[in-house]
Amino acid sequence: MPLITTVLTIALYALLILVFVRAALSWFSPHPTSEWQRLVFRATEPMLAPVRRWVPPVSGLDLSPLVVTMAIIFVIAAIRSIG
Repeated sequence: MPLITTVLTIALYALLILVFVRAALSWFSPHPTSEWQRLVFRATEPMLAPVRRWVPPVSGLDLSPLVVTMAIIFVIAAIRSIG
């Protein structure tokens, strides 16, 4: 795999981990109090906020992390098929 696709894939996996951490933090600690929690929220909110406007909560459950996760996995698969 060329270097650019490898770097892009690693960055997308890191982003995927951040989305998972964000989802877990919203279940256990909805209001970020520590600096690393605020960092995770600031890193993921630009992706989640637009999705949240289009996908309404289902029974109070925010589905935006699921939609963003599926999109990231789709992009990773596309990059792997190209590279």
